[in-house]
Amino acid sequence: MPAQIGAGLAVIGAGLGIGLLAKGAVESVARQPESAGTIQVLMIIAAALIEGLAFFAVIVCNQ
Repeated sequence: MPAQIGAGLAVIGAGLGIGLLAKGAVESVARQPESAGTIQVLMIIAAALIEGLAFFAVIVCNQ
């Protein structure tokens, strides 16, 4: 049972992190549309790192 709770918390944390990341990226693009490409690339890299950490946490919790 604690493993499932840990995995659930990891997924919730990753979802919140990616949501806040997207919010910040959209606000940044709204302020400076000319740098949208750079912001998008940085957002994708950060989202991949967050998802990687979430997958790692889920795997660790299920062992």
